[in-house]
Amino acid sequence: MGLFSRTPPPAPARPLRTLWTDGFGSIATRCVQIIAVLAVVGVAVYGLMQLSLVLIPVILALIFASAFNPLMSFMRRKGVPSLLGTIIALLGSLAIIAAVVWLIVWTVRSQWDELIDSANNGISQLQTYFEHLPFSIDQEQIDSVRDTVVDFVTSSQFGSGAIAGVSATASFFTGLVLMMVVLFFFLKDGPAIWEFVLRPFEGEHYERARRIGDKTVSTLGGYARGTSIVAAADAIGIGIGLAILQVPLAIPLAVIVFLTAFIPIVGATLAGILAALVALVTNGPLAAVIVIAIVVLVNQLEGNFLQPVVMGRSLKLHALVILLALTVGTILGNIVGAVLAVPIAAVAWGIVTVWNGEDEPAKPFKQKRPEVA
Repeated sequence: MGLFSRTPPPAPARPLRTLWTDGFGSIATRCVQIIAVLAVVGVAVYGLMQLSLVLIPVILALIFASAFNPLMSFMRRKGVPSLLGTIIALLGSLAIIAAVVWLIVWTVRSQWDELIDSANNGISQLQTYFEHLPFSIDQEQIDSVRDTVVDFVTSSQFGSGAIAGVSATASFFTGLVLMMVVLFFFLKDGPAIWEFVLRPFEGEHYERARRIGDKTVSTLGGYARGTSIVAAADAIGIGIGLAILQVPLAIPLAVIVFLTAFIPIVGATLAGILAALVALVTNGPLAAVIVIAIVVLVNQLEGNFLQPVVMGRSLKLHALVILLALTVGTILGNIVGAVLAVPIAAVAWGIVTVWNGEDEPAKPFKQKRPEVA
């Protein structure tokens, strides 16, 4: 061998192939990991569902506190004590709710006799209409339906359902009291409570937790305030249309539209269908068709013009994501789940967008190429 000759480097050792290192093994490993993650998520969801009596009031209190955050921050900057500011915010909200309830009760009482007469006339018209259908509905079929309803009302199944309704009512009032107590402390000591939660974090983890908290409050607050504006626009538009058509209970129906509008996509539509049914029974088919047209027009104006402006910053979710969130929320938590699903999904996406910085989302979600319109 020469002076400058070199010994060739040894060939790298070939990795030992096992059942878990080949292609199918990698797929199997990934499947096991996915199953483990789904199992953990399933256990977590099951545990949260068992604690729904506590969890739902806390989430609702957080949403309301986030909506009041600009007002509370303004009063703190002006030197108003936290306790006094909290009392002002809560009493103002209760006064508005009491005024709306009084207005509904007054409207129902003043229009009750008219509603009964209109309903009787409308039902008579519907019976006349059914008599002239291409297929016949005789009195025996009507009596059969009536007997079925009576049997159900007098059955044990209806009684057990009534008992379940009483239990649900008790749970509702328990959750309402808990929500009010939690909301009081969130409004009064919200910043101090959040700083206490962040005590275990330091450095970069502390800054990330602060960003997550700020993003959560801004997203929930913007969603609550924006949805309230959109719901008010829906209620006013549909309520004016009902009043022009002289449909009984226009104000209560407008309030129902406002409340159901907090369920995106389907809420205002369902309330509009209810208003159309009332118009059908009390004012006839033509009025019902006009009410449906008003609901469609208001929903189109809200969806194409108002909602993008009001909700553009707080709800940056695709319509498909909103629909899937509504479906999952409804399956897990019925109506309450449908109401909470979209803001929770918006908060989750907001956390992703500020994970590494104010404008730096988590790495898997960084946009690498422009979206196709």
